[in-house]
Amino acid sequence: MEQVNGGFSATGLRRLHDVLTRHVESGKIPGLVALFSRGEETHVEALGTMRHDGGAPMRRDTVFRMASTSKPVSIAAAMVLLDECRLRLDDVVDPWLPELADRRVLVRPDAELDDTVPARRPITVRDVLTSTFGLGMDFTALGKPIMNAIFEQGLTPNLPVEVPEQDEWMRRLGALPLAYHPGEQWQYHIASDLVGVLVSRVSGQSFEEFLRERIFEPLGMTDTGFHVPADRIDRLPPLYAPDPATGEFLVWDEPQDGRWSKPPAFQGGGGGLVSTADDYHAYFRMLLNGGVHNGRRILSRPAVELMTTNRLTPEQNAARTALATGNVHISFGQGQQGGWGFGMAVRTYRGDYAPVGQFGWDGGSGTSAYADPANRLTGILLCQLGYSVPNPAHLMNDFWTTLYQALDD
Repeated sequence: MEQVNGGFSATGLRRLHDVLTRHVESGKIPGLVALFSRGEETHVEALGTMRHDGGAPMRRDTVFRMASTSKPVSIAAAMVLLDECRLRLDDVVDPWLPELADRRVLVRPDAELDDTVPARRPITVRDVLTSTFGLGMDFTALGKPIMNAIFEQGLTPNLPVEVPEQDEWMRRLGALPLAYHPGEQWQYHIASDLVGVLVSRVSGQSFEEFLRERIFEPLGMTDTGFHVPADRIDRLPPLYAPDPATGEFLVWDEPQDGRWSKPPAFQGGGGGLVSTADDYHAYFRMLLNGGVHNGRRILSRPAVELMTTNRLTPEQNAARTALATGNVHISFGQGQQGGWGFGMAVRTYRGDYAPVGQFGWDGGSGTSAYADPANRLTGILLCQLGYSVPNPAHLMNDFWTTLYQALDD
């Protein structure tokens, strides 16, 4: 990877601080934690408060619900199994996920659930890791029979329908047809949850146990997991989903007795993790370093390269491109990186300040984490605001713009 000398300019850092402060002082972002580094130079901004109406200040060790920013971390568990040849990319998944054998596929993505044809081929590990196994959350098809069934069966986080435990989740998933033939089309989210089930069944451990043993503990990610223990719950802010019409701060999840206050029935790799800026910084720095952390190898360099380079053809990526560029009223402009690796987006063209090769992802709870090999740059931005309004997307966009303008070579 290209070595770049230099860090950040003082003028650029002041502008970044001022822009983040402006978002908080607007009243639309209660608080945030931003951590960014280049080489050995690291900076942290902790601004605002834990609640929209005041209270305790945001701190560097505030715990956040990572939502879909879980995906780039969860996928590392599967990469460990690939490194150890306990999985192969073109293995058929049937031995571990028999519920997905002998798939039926809708004749059209908007067809009734019984209007199907046999799948052209079985699902492979590669299909699961690239989110092309044939089923997922399609935000441009809300209200269609398959999307209704996905929500009704609790296959995604969807109050008030709770996500069931792992084996029941698989049974429900296996009862539905696929929307696309395996390998045909990228589909969001469900594949990332399926990765966790696959890892659990191959390893004989719970997904969290495997992640903790092979990823979290070696990286020192002590605050990362699928719930917040009682002795740390005071570090978890409420999660807000503002009313899109009025901007009123509606609480989606409270810390005490909330969804992350106890271990979940299902350990969702697609969006279930909680973490901190420092924990995620350690993970993305490990990826930037080719799989090594503090002299210890966590993943092989080829595994990291597979994760962080584009794995999709234009045809496979068509649905993601359409959502990001043709439905910005839904995506708020996020997802316009061009490519997708394993569990994360990869920039394949320069459409904004970030260069080709940047990798990472955003979360619907107001989280963003990316690394940039060309500039040896890592950035983590965390807030507690859901994507029911564009404010967190605007915050993320401005964070990345001001972070890149602060580069000083």
